[in-house]
Amino acid sequence: MTERRLSPETLAAQALGHVDGATGALIPSIHPSTTYERDADTGYSRGRVYARADNPTFDTPADLLTRLEGGAESLLFSSGMAAATAVFLALAPGDHVLAPRVMYWALRGWLLDFATRWGIEVELVDTSDLDALAAAVRPGRTRLIWLETPANPTWEVADIAAVADIARAAGARLAVDSTVATPVLTRPLELGADLVMHSATKYLNGHTDVVAGTLTCAQRDDSWARIAAVQRQNGAILGPFEAWLLQRGMRTLYPRLRWQCASAAALAERLAAHPRVAEVLYPGLASHPGHAIARRQMQGGFGGMLSVRVAGGREAAIATAARVRLWTRATSLGGVESLIEHRASIEGPTSPVPDDLLRLSVGLESAEDLWDDLATALG
Repeated sequence: MTERRLSPETLAAQALGHVDGATGALIPSIHPSTTYERDADTGYSRGRVYARADNPTFDTPADLLTRLEGGAESLLFSSGMAAATAVFLALAPGDHVLAPRVMYWALRGWLLDFATRWGIEVELVDTSDLDALAAAVRPGRTRLIWLETPANPTWEVADIAAVADIARAAGARLAVDSTVATPVLTRPLELGADLVMHSATKYLNGHTDVVAGTLTCAQRDDSWARIAAVQRQNGAILGPFEAWLLQRGMRTLYPRLRWQCASAAALAERLAAHPRVAEVLYPGLASHPGHAIARRQMQGGFGGMLSVRVAGGREAAIATAARVRLWTRATSLGGVESLIEHRASIEGPTSPVPDDLLRLSVGLESAEDLWDDLATALG
């Protein structure tokens, strides 16, 4: 009789069924050691040399993420930015890359500043427009297409499978920032991506107490080896306690995100009918331009993030955020608490984000309580 294949919910809840062989402990241990004993013959028969790459505390969250994403291997980084930039630092000066016009603002700024000065040729395109994306590709020169879907903070949706076809035809690799979707909703590697990245600070950890990033590859190849070398040589590793907290958070990923998706969808529907809301940006709404694609590649929900454009412009949006009592005015997303933020004032004058936009990260509170607070703040 063949063993039944376990569901991802079970794998996550049990952290791949970890039980410590020596003690029977169900929870993985934290290993603070930075170095490991060498054999008398100068070898390392136990497989660990130095904590920069070999800390056992990394194993459970990395192995679990690899299983959830359906990949070959995962790496843990000291932040989402460290994970994302490692992909670009593994390229060579002169390489051409395509990235979204709307994306995580810190990475957008790094690409247009450091990466450009270092010699990477960065071109920003509307990655939801397949014709524009295909036209921007330079066969033989474009080495990487970077997607973020849904894209922060206006939640454009890119067709991962179609972009993967474009990348393959051009000899480029496709990397997907799937921070908002997580493997609960989308598995980019199954849609043809080469790499999937997460700011694990957000939903993977889910408790607003860890800064971390991850990368998972579809296959171990020379490109992946270069990325791993960037991580080791730059020391962009997660600390053992943070790695332990990450595996703790990942155990509840599935129920957390499903609750957040349901609450976000309910709020989006009600906000769309509010007279003080000019527009709701949420892939789960039929009015969203990317809704049809989102239905194909997001299974089980459309995420816990949405944005509203407030009637009355910038001042009305800022005033609305100032009046909330239950939502917290703070940056970041994906935690158990609900956050609201006026993004344009964070991102500055070069941001493509509209002045009237408020970004909402839906937490685990009662959706009715969250709605009452927003409705009161909107007036």
